[in-house]
Amino acid sequence: MEITNVNEYEAIAKEKLPKMVYDYYASGAEDQWTLQENRNAFSRILFRPRILLDVSKIDMTTTVLGFKISMPIMVAPTAMQKMAHPEGEYATARAASAAGTIMTLSSWATSSVEEVASTGPGIRFFQLYVYKDRNVVAQLVRRAERAGFKAIALTVDTPRLGRRESDIKNRFTLPPYLTLKNFEGLDLGKMDEANDSGLASYVAGQIDRTLSWKDVQWLQTITKLPILVKGVPTAEDARMAVQAGAAGIIVSNHGARQLDYVPATIIALEEVVKAAQGKIPVFLDGGVRRGTDVFKALALGASGIFIGRPVVFSLAAEGEAGVRKVLQMMREEFELTMALSGCTSLKEITRNHIVTDWDAPQARLVPKL
Repeated sequence: MEITNVNEYEAIAKEKLPKMVYDYYASGAEDQWTLQENRNAFSRILFRPRILLDVSKIDMTTTVLGFKISMPIMVAPTAMQKMAHPEGEYATARAASAAGTIMTLSSWATSSVEEVASTGPGIRFFQLYVYKDRNVVAQLVRRAERAGFKAIALTVDTPRLGRRESDIKNRFTLPPYLTLKNFEGLDLGKMDEANDSGLASYVAGQIDRTLSWKDVQWLQTITKLPILVKGVPTAEDARMAVQAGAAGIIVSNHGARQLDYVPATIIALEEVVKAAQGKIPVFLDGGVRRGTDVFKALALGASGIFIGRPVVFSLAAEGEAGVRKVLQMMREEFELTMALSGCTSLKEITRNHIVTDWDAPQARLVPKL
């Protein structure tokens, strides 16, 4: 069967992966309402395409924190990728580099920052969880810097792990042949089996629940790397992020794996963009599966998007070739969406190109010119 869209990889991954692993990647928190809503909300945004414009040349290039990339589609941090495929993060790093875009490596990767750096050139960010032992954090940040990573994506929505019921049922734990490679030498690389989720127990034991805005400033004292604050869903916290000196914001609900019944990220995006007032860029992850989704996010003010689950599902299905194909399909769909909307560059994508179900009723009929 020829794969024609990103969603088809999930069914293949479900067949190939052990249930515990597939459920870990695929599931959300509690009732999984936000998991569905992350996708469904995109369907409540419609296009207002402009016609009879010369779209023979389309430029999708952009810069993120000063780094030029081929398209505003980047790879989100997803943990433990060697559960999906033996090459894990190596394959993802090579695929992202080949696509000319950014890969974000998870703190909980099954390949270390040094190993990922050894795969060759590429622009890479490092996603950071803050451990109770701040020496571990400082050491990790320094290693990422030395390995040539270009930014820190600080995850701020996980003082405790969300209640992921499939992980509890499956007694999820990292398979014994794998370790959290970045912590291997620190006796923090293994995950003990538990009566519920081994990951939840690991987080409860290691992750610092006292994390606060002052720690964003503390991070700036230990690294020169720009810091993206990942997990911001409200205008109030967007303003705090700007005040704290963040280099950017990622509107994220952790793939709907933390607090259920929070809005879809695409719904939360606009208020965050307005609160940031153009002072720092705002990015989005969560639910992006089509090039049309990318366009909608940019029309609502995002500077770019990150994809997570499509990467691990395609990795499980076809390894590096799968991840390359996902990035290529998303790129082609996004380029087509731009052309059919009458946009030849990212700056031409505006709020006027879409109408949403939360716009005023008359706006659906007679948008203001």
